[in-house]
Amino acid sequence: MLAPLVGIVAGLCAVAFHILCMVVSHLCLTTLAGYDQGGEGNLISWFSDTHGNLIPWLLISVPTIGGLISGSLVYWFAPEAEGHGTDAAIDAYHNKRGIIRARVPIIKMISAAVTLGTGGSGGREGPIAQISAGFGSLLATKLRLSDTDRRILLAAGLGAGVGAIFHAPLAGAIFAIEVLYRDPEFEAEALIPAFIATAVSYCVFSIAMLFIFDTHAFHPLFNIADGLDFDNPMLLFPLTALAVMMAVMSFVYVKCLDTVSHSFRRLNIPNTIKPAIGAFTTGLVAVALYYAFSSPNGNVNAHDVLSVLSFGYGFLQKVLDPGNAQLVISVLLVVGLGKILTTSLTIGSGGSGGVFGPSMVIGGALGAVIGLIFAKLGIIEQREVVIFAILGMASFFAAAANTPVSTLIMVSEMTASYELLLPSMWVCALSYLVSRRWTLYAQQTINRLASPAHRGDFIVDVLEDLSVRQAMPQIRRIFTSVNLDMPLKEMTHLVTDTQQGCFPIVDTHGKYRGMFSLNDIRRVLYDADLAELAVAEDLIATVDPLTLSTDLSSAISQFAESRFGELPVVEDNNIDHVIGMLRRQDVIAAYSSQLLAKQQTTSD
Repeated sequence: MLAPLVGIVAGLCAVAFHILCMVVSHLCLTTLAGYDQGGEGNLISWFSDTHGNLIPWLLISVPTIGGLISGSLVYWFAPEAEGHGTDAAIDAYHNKRGIIRARVPIIKMISAAVTLGTGGSGGREGPIAQISAGFGSLLATKLRLSDTDRRILLAAGLGAGVGAIFHAPLAGAIFAIEVLYRDPEFEAEALIPAFIATAVSYCVFSIAMLFIFDTHAFHPLFNIADGLDFDNPMLLFPLTALAVMMAVMSFVYVKCLDTVSHSFRRLNIPNTIKPAIGAFTTGLVAVALYYAFSSPNGNVNAHDVLSVLSFGYGFLQKVLDPGNAQLVISVLLVVGLGKILTTSLTIGSGGSGGVFGPSMVIGGALGAVIGLIFAKLGIIEQREVVIFAILGMASFFAAAANTPVSTLIMVSEMTASYELLLPSMWVCALSYLVSRRWTLYAQQTINRLASPAHRGDFIVDVLEDLSVRQAMPQIRRIFTSVNLDMPLKEMTHLVTDTQQGCFPIVDTHGKYRGMFSLNDIRRVLYDADLAELAVAEDLIATVDPLTLSTDLSSAISQFAESRFGELPVVEDNNIDHVIGMLRRQDVIAAYSSQLLAKQQTTSD
């Protein structure tokens, strides 16, 4: 029942973050630099549709100043807010018991709005994911909930933020439980809370947008023409080529981001300056492309290539318009490849922003390039180019993030084009299979088995599959037992004559009667009178033996209830005769060996 509260706050945070991004973008890019990104999908024309003439050099200085402000905020107050926030939320889920510091959402909101609003290339999903996940974590902490519940609320918040700001509630909820792992595995415990939180957050976000901006509530992020459908099964063949190419380009995207991030980490300069350097280089790339495409006959193409800055949704909306006959392959290619570079520079240098939004622009632009090439070759019709753009978005991010299910739903919701669900399934599955070896999210674990968050769950599962017979090494079958009437003086020799710490006590017939430890001998030795008279029977402690078929989960429970570090082991059909001693270390070694074998099998 806490999920609706997380959803309300996530929706309000999405509204606040969206407004903040629009305000900064309008003041810095539209008003000051004269650059209007345009497009309904961008939703940043809050104040006015008018803007001044473009001043290209400001597209270098404005992002640089924004990077300096963002870097100072992040590294002074919350270093974990750097980069794309989804990865930080995944890291908190797996490795930090779901804990996100209370200040992180605020710092992330401001720094990301400054980064993106001044021209840094990035998306809104990463910041809002970390912001909303941070509130879920904070709520669980304040209510003193368990680590498990904190992680569930963190995941619910992550999905709620993403679902609201991208107008894709179903995909947001599934994304939250899918993005945690590289294998096709889900965090099932968080699914229902994520559904509830995301439904509430999307309603809050849409109603707030209706009242504040007088826009239509519950509408898709991008507009496409009616009648777009999949009615030609032969289209799956060229779509196979699209999926493979998008997987290859996702590899370029991931490696470019990793290379730039590694290079900036090695720079021996203050971290606060690094985002400014990344933003400066981003602006430099954009302005260079602008002048490269400028011509005396008009600057339409030059304006389009500036979409390598900020969100790029205006250009993506243009690509998704089936009636647009002005798409140029060279411009699409430059925007797609340029967006990979500028996003890597912005995020890799420590700037705040997401990687999903740029992935949509990259996938849409490069998908349209492939579609236009097939159209020129006569393989597909011109009207089907937009299908390649939409499916390029889906297959590119599915490959880059290892999230095929949520991605195909998210693209469908963002474009209101469920008619393309079947080919979306096709390209997402193929691109995912090709790209299993890389991912945008370094903090993803392979599966639940490899996640520290579930280590305790799998200890029980693994131990239940093992028996005492498998855990007890042969050497432990050679042990020393003690007769009931052995005097204490003889028993003291056991300290130096054996490596055992615990000893089974047997009667004259070899029947097991109980146990004692070396600590028991030491306690008796302090009493001189008792030491002269004591025998093994005086130290006996009743301890139930383990059988060879006892599972190790039961054995470890028995160790927990016992004060002994070793337990006697008997045959299944002869419980009176001890055949060996099992140590706690033997159980741990068996668990580690089995876990390593399972992980090796999974990776193979």
